[in-house]
Amino acid sequence: MVTGASSGIGAATARALAAEGADVALIARRQSQLSQLADSINGQGGGYARCYPADVTDADAVRTAIDEAAADCGGIDILINNAGSGTWGPAMTADLADWHATVEVNLTGVLNTTHAALPHLCRAAANSDRGVADLVTISSIAGRKIPGAHSNVYAATKHAVCAFTEALRQELAGTHVRAGLVEPGLVVTELTTSGRRHAPDATHPTGYGLLQPEDIAHTVTFMVTRPSHVALNELLVRPTEQTI
Repeated sequence: MVTGASSGIGAATARALAAEGADVALIARRQSQLSQLADSINGQGGGYARCYPADVTDADAVRTAIDEAAADCGGIDILINNAGSGTWGPAMTADLADWHATVEVNLTGVLNTTHAALPHLCRAAANSDRGVADLVTISSIAGRKIPGAHSNVYAATKHAVCAFTEALRQELAGTHVRAGLVEPGLVVTELTTSGRRHAPDATHPTGYGLLQPEDIAHTVTFMVTRPSHVALNELLVRPTEQTI
């Protein structure tokens, strides 16, 4: 199951997992883009993709989507928490509603999907041929260090997600549910090409260029395909020339 699957890292990750043979449940708000992605995945062989439109900030809708996906697919053994948003700018002039919206998607959304998926992941770890299940959250370099003064609430949500994931790792190790973080640097996505003032800007790459969504998708795929005795709990991925 991949949240935020309608574009960017989520869509690339869904394609990469399907190419490895996984059946993929796609969660996002934008039904038309989910349908287009599912059609493209299902036309290329590999795993089968199904759409479950839902907003990760709506706990009831997310739980319904996850339970339906588990019933349709015979369980869920991988959850990719990818849905995210951002607001950047000086705190003194910030719109409080923008702060709350960022917290709702980046933190509350992760809590909603994780809480709903954990029973399915634990059952899969106990009963599947893989012998493990995977809970992977796409965080950010901003969850490790503050990348700039205007990253205030965005960085706060990513630090919180990192702490949450580490606590889950400690709690779930004995159940063989592997909890891991992928922390990208600058990736070319809708968030970084919006042109919004103070937002990270991926519109002017130089030299070797910036990360593409497929780079993060390959990182996720590598993480979840390790042997059952190997847990990759934290992977930081920067463009070669990024210094922050």
